[in-house]
Amino acid sequence: MSIDPQMVPVTLDLFHLVLGALVVILVLLTLVLVLLPFLSTRQKKSQAESPSQVAVAPTLNESQPTAALQLLGLLQQEARFIDFIEEDLHHHADAEIGAAARVVHEGCRRVIKQHLQLEPVMSELEGSSVTLEKGFNASEIRITGNIVGSPPFHGSLVHKGWKVRDIRLPLMAEGHDPHVLAPAEVEL
Repeated sequence: MSIDPQMVPVTLDLFHLVLGALVVILVLLTLVLVLLPFLSTRQKKSQAESPSQVAVAPTLNESQPTAALQLLGLLQQEARFIDFIEEDLHHHADAEIGAAARVVHEGCRRVIKQHLQLEPVMSELEGSSVTLEKGFNASEIRITGNIVGSPPFHGSLVHKGWKVRDIRLPLMAEGHDPHVLAPAEVEL
């Protein structure tokens, strides 16, 4: 399959802006799903371990959806994230979609900044040359392309990656159902 360079947009129109916003939203949702095992492991460790205990061998934990549901609920509360994702956009003009995407983006960004401390996996600029030495962390760095031989690998940084340094989710009241992401609203 060949790509016609004439078809690549050279200006940023509303449609591509909306597509970009949707990509950001999907990345955030993926982040929630990826963070789920990390959150449940961290929560269990903080509850179960005392400072003098040391884990002998890594264990596999069943994912607990509570933290992911809580984060998804916060995204709904601040950005109407689920409303936006569930909306049928075929009946709306690009300008309406773009305006909605801006509100959703700002709300999602606010939630992420407030509850997660993110940092890049690699600090180099995207597009720069990098060397991966033997023993690089394969869970943090995915190599693509023509992979031959063994490290050190020399390549170009396509995406710097993201990882979570700290999570600050609010405490949930006992009896709170995290499956209810947004309660129904009835005006009297």
